[in-house]
Amino acid sequence: MKKTILASTILAVFAAPAFADDTANVETDIEQIKIIGNKSDARSIAGSGAVIDEEQMRIEVPTDINQLMKTIPGIYVREEDGQGLRPNIGIRAATAGRVSKVTLLEDGVMMAPAPYSNPAAYYFPTTLRMSSVEVLKGAPLLRYGPQTTGGVLNLVSTPIPEAFSGQVLTEFGDNSSRDIHAYVGSTEGQFGFLLETVQRSSNGFKDIDRSSRDAGFDIEDYVAKLQWTGDRQSLLAKIQYSEEISNETYLGLTDADFAQNENRRYGLSEIDQMDNSHTGYSVNYAFAASENLTLNVLGYYNEFARNWFKLDGGNAYVEAANNGDVDALAILHGVQDEAGLNYKNNNRAYESMGVEANARLTLSNHNVEVGVRDHSDEMDRFQPVEIYDQVNGSLVYQDIIMPTGSNNRLEGADAISFWLTDQWQATDALKVHFALRYEDVESYRNQFADTAREQLDSTRSNDSDEWLPGVSFTYDVSDNWQVLAGAHKGFSPLGGGAKEFQEPETSNNYEAGIRFKQGSFFAETIGFYSDFSDTTQQCSIANPCDNGEESGSYVLGESTVAGLEVQASNTFELGQFLMPVDFAYTYTQGEISQDNAVTGLMEGDDLNDIPQNTFSVRVALDNNKGWINYVVAKYIDEMCVSVGCNRDNSRFNKTESLFVTDFVSRYEMNSNMTVYLKVENLFDQQEIVARSPHGARPNKPRTASLGVEYTF
Repeated sequence: MKKTILASTILAVFAAPAFADDTANVETDIEQIKIIGNKSDARSIAGSGAVIDEEQMRIEVPTDINQLMKTIPGIYVREEDGQGLRPNIGIRAATAGRVSKVTLLEDGVMMAPAPYSNPAAYYFPTTLRMSSVEVLKGAPLLRYGPQTTGGVLNLVSTPIPEAFSGQVLTEFGDNSSRDIHAYVGSTEGQFGFLLETVQRSSNGFKDIDRSSRDAGFDIEDYVAKLQWTGDRQSLLAKIQYSEEISNETYLGLTDADFAQNENRRYGLSEIDQMDNSHTGYSVNYAFAASENLTLNVLGYYNEFARNWFKLDGGNAYVEAANNGDVDALAILHGVQDEAGLNYKNNNRAYESMGVEANARLTLSNHNVEVGVRDHSDEMDRFQPVEIYDQVNGSLVYQDIIMPTGSNNRLEGADAISFWLTDQWQATDALKVHFALRYEDVESYRNQFADTAREQLDSTRSNDSDEWLPGVSFTYDVSDNWQVLAGAHKGFSPLGGGAKEFQEPETSNNYEAGIRFKQGSFFAETIGFYSDFSDTTQQCSIANPCDNGEESGSYVLGESTVAGLEVQASNTFELGQFLMPVDFAYTYTQGEISQDNAVTGLMEGDDLNDIPQNTFSVRVALDNNKGWINYVVAKYIDEMCVSVGCNRDNSRFNKTESLFVTDFVSRYEMNSNMTVYLKVENLFDQQEIVARSPHGARPNKPRTASLGVEYTF
């Protein structure tokens, strides 16, 4: 009740009429969708960040968000299916599993299925329809949430055109892949619209033992936007719908089988399949009350339904086979019968909804934002298990077990968020950014003992609240040199599985660095340090916690993450050619900082999913006559699969390092049509990029595609 009263009061204040003497000529920002802006803004903020702009998106024609994120410092990617369908992205001290420790936004709206109770990103927006990607780190990220430790990832969708225009892009390639991106839109007078679709399909790059079924996917995505713009106000409505069917599995390979054929899949995974759909609605109202005051009210509703039907417990066979169990290996190979195999309908439905109000006030040397968000989300889990026997290498259906307990439950959260930020231009050289955020989260879980849900099996709940302060600054030493520093308190909610006594993950985060700009040359070096009092893992089948649990939370104890980010870019002139070069490097060390008698972890144990070194180099050669050749090289070190892998020499506790080079060549036929050749993983390097879930998993092999882009 107290949350409802607080939200209603603040929203009423924002909704109250505002009067000004001269507002007739005030322009409104129609699409309040960006959290940074452009690349130039990212290189001057009182924090740290990066923008993958429209030019890079246009050249690379990205379909896999993982490959884009590898070009940004401070980002850690653990691939899973090799196609970017289920990304695992971490930022600095925020671990990578299912993007669950990163605030994921599309056009400024939270996109995780249930951002507070179940943030694991089993849904991720289609990369091909994005116009840019923003990553915000440091104290300014407190404007957004709930995850405020590592960073914010905002995907910016195709904007409504200012005049009638559109695009049709078609791409065909290896593995019978087909990608289509088409949109049309216009602005006439006070009204504008956009209609857009992405259609994707592929047979996948893996071969399933003894099966004619492919390992591919089919994706459909549709977006409609409608805007109205008045003299001092605007209204933007957006509707999105997508669906996906992918023959994906959690079952990986033994190391011996991976060494023989990285792209093999066991016949036990033949019937595994993900089936999901996502619907999103948002309405953004902006009102320019005066030249100095703008009010925004955002309402949103998202629903996501998924059923990932797949083998449950396959990891036991892989682990046993890796340890020399010939029977387990024979079962995986389909040459030994096995009874009682569990195939679970991982069937879940999610809802996420909320209202957010924000006021922006510009004074002589202050830019102030104050806002509030009232949010609710829920996950409904109803997961029957089907029993199959493996007989002569084929799967034979036997029975079905209806769900009870952990397979039949409701989880949810209600949250109130408040924020206050102030960008203060203290002097011509000094800019100071103050931030304060408040999160109040109530979560619950109700497990049922019967399918009718008339009898409770167990319940749990948690109530936590945190004040999160932060401050950062930039100081212009000269026209070319700038220093920056900041500190803020980080927060990660526990999720719907939290028990009453558990405390949310909090951290103290620091960064400091230096920037240099001269002409087209830019360089930045930033050191960062995060100190956790209670590091937590979010447990799932895809990312089991170190205690073996596949749901709920697991507290590791105290830890620290420290690192260094370096990026540099320049454009060289080589006669008639231009050669832009971009470089990014990250060094990170994440470890347990104090012995923990409860978990058995010790000081110096390496944290999982954090590579020590990553880097990328992007080089383009542009003849200024419509022909661009573009190379991207990306490297990532091995990573721990579980905490403390540095204390043994077992190869099964680590992934392998990976170096991949992509190539794109684009030629403009005329002002409307461009053709391109794209070769991903040019040198066909495949390594064990993940061991979770359930065995060794490869990145995508060399894959070529041809595309045509027509604009009008």
